[in-house]
Amino acid sequence: MENKIILRRLYNDYTKKFLPKILLSVFFSLIVAGSTAAIAWLLDPAIKKIFIDKDEKLILIIPVAIILAFSLKGGSLYFAKTILIRTAQEITKIIQMQVMKSLITADTEVIDKKHTGKFISHLTFDVSLISRLVSNVILNLTKDSFTLIGLLIVMFYQNWKLAFFAIIMIPLATIAARSLGKRIGKVTVEAADRTGELSTYLIEIFKNHKIIKIFQKENYEFSRTERFINNLKDKVIKIETVLVRASPIMETLTGLMIALLIFYSGKLIMSGELGLNNFFSFLAAMMLAYQPVRSLATLNMSLNQGLAAARRILPLIDIENKIKELENAKELKISKGEIKFEKVNFKYNKDEGEVLNDIDIFIEGGEMTSLVGHSGAGKSSLLNLIPRFYDRDDGDIKIDNQSIYNTKIRSLRSNISLVAQDITLFDDTIRNNILYANPDASNEELNEAAKFSYSKEFIEKLPNKFETLIGENGIRLSGGEKQRISIARAMLKKSSIILLDEATSSLDSDTETKIQEAIKLLTNNKTTLVIAHRLSTILNSDTIYVLDKGKVVGSGNHENLMKESETYKNFYNRQNKYFYKHQHLILYYF
Repeated sequence: MENKIILRRLYNDYTKKFLPKILLSVFFSLIVAGSTAAIAWLLDPAIKKIFIDKDEKLILIIPVAIILAFSLKGGSLYFAKTILIRTAQEITKIIQMQVMKSLITADTEVIDKKHTGKFISHLTFDVSLISRLVSNVILNLTKDSFTLIGLLIVMFYQNWKLAFFAIIMIPLATIAARSLGKRIGKVTVEAADRTGELSTYLIEIFKNHKIIKIFQKENYEFSRTERFINNLKDKVIKIETVLVRASPIMETLTGLMIALLIFYSGKLIMSGELGLNNFFSFLAAMMLAYQPVRSLATLNMSLNQGLAAARRILPLIDIENKIKELENAKELKISKGEIKFEKVNFKYNKDEGEVLNDIDIFIEGGEMTSLVGHSGAGKSSLLNLIPRFYDRDDGDIKIDNQSIYNTKIRSLRSNISLVAQDITLFDDTIRNNILYANPDASNEELNEAAKFSYSKEFIEKLPNKFETLIGENGIRLSGGEKQRISIARAMLKKSSIILLDEATSSLDSDTETKIQEAIKLLTNNKTTLVIAHRLSTILNSDTIYVLDKGKVVGSGNHENLMKESETYKNFYNRQNKYFYKHQHLILYYF
């Protein structure tokens, strides 16, 4: 993306709507510029009238005028900065909201592939650079440009020969800063990448803290931490080094300018072409011009940083979802809740092999259907196709003879509840986690969902009951308690179709029994598709589909499959062996 296109878009999408405020800031910048020029000009009458002519009338007036000029400059600068700071933060909010909206509404495929730490870096590091682009660049460009123009007018007023001499030095600083700006843009991108890596690592540390301790990997993680931090440190040092590299260049140029100015001014004073009062006024103007010249010279660096950040942020905002609904999409009308897969093929990436191949499955309405198979057989992929987390490549999926690809996505998903193996809860109260399915539910409905999911019995024992904060992803709850909250949430949604990635492993027998009972209540008279991990689920299923390498290799009830499917028979026998050997200790085979 070219810089001109990026700048045009930043202006049209974000800056333009705040143009009145920006113009107000420009107005105050003009006052700052005028005040600065007035301060330099006042030194001329101050020296001439007070120190040379010894005019007692002006001994008070001129100092007061100087005080007023400085006060006006300070006040105007405050308002100019405050306006742009607020504007920059408003723009920051807009960009962050757009990025978050894009990610929240993005296809599951995008989220699965997204590097968490890099996303955090985008949302914080990159957005702050864009914010700085608005606040610093606009302010400095207007304030310093006008200030420099005002001071140049004063310099030309005092002596045009010296003014031309001073102007020659300005382009030299600009050329030096431009080369540094290109470098800093590149280094900023690298620093953002390192920030993303560190953020991802931090998330892993929080998530796997117990694992680190049990395997005594503290020292190993310390070394990894040091590597991540060193990588970031090196990039930050590069950025700061490039930034401060402008200082010796500017200081050298300033020193050279002043030295040559004194030399040339001395010649003019000796020849009578320049008065002492004019020289000091000119010198003051030139010294005051030092800051805006320096600021304008380094402006290119901030610009390149902001452009580099925008180059990373804008593609996130522009993410185009592959999963779309047709313009004439209809509401899904559930009667029986029958689900039919017709010649469905699916693969995650074009360059990879098919995960599902020629799938023909009929799921009877109001019954429980199970999917069994080893890891990689395609069970989870099949489950993910029904709510359109992913879209098939070929074939069709119908619910009550309505193609899900011809129905509104919100309508489709509103009729489906998901109880996943990987339970997702929010860092909020138990109440809000259950009500997530239906925020408008009454207290009676909430209590009913908690009761039938066997959640209420442990909720009532908590000091704050439903108002108990459960921590990040339910860290303060046991595995069984989290599962019951998840089931209560699904119950409150009252969907016609239940997708169940059965997750009752690693639970004690009492908890397991309660969850199984809760699942029975949840799925009663509901169309239920289960990824079966347990013998009890397999035996209780009305229909079982056996998957192997993305294909259906068997279907029927348990008795029929034991007779007709060698794959299922071997699968069941292995399950049965471990079931009796370990007394309900369920292991993962897929």
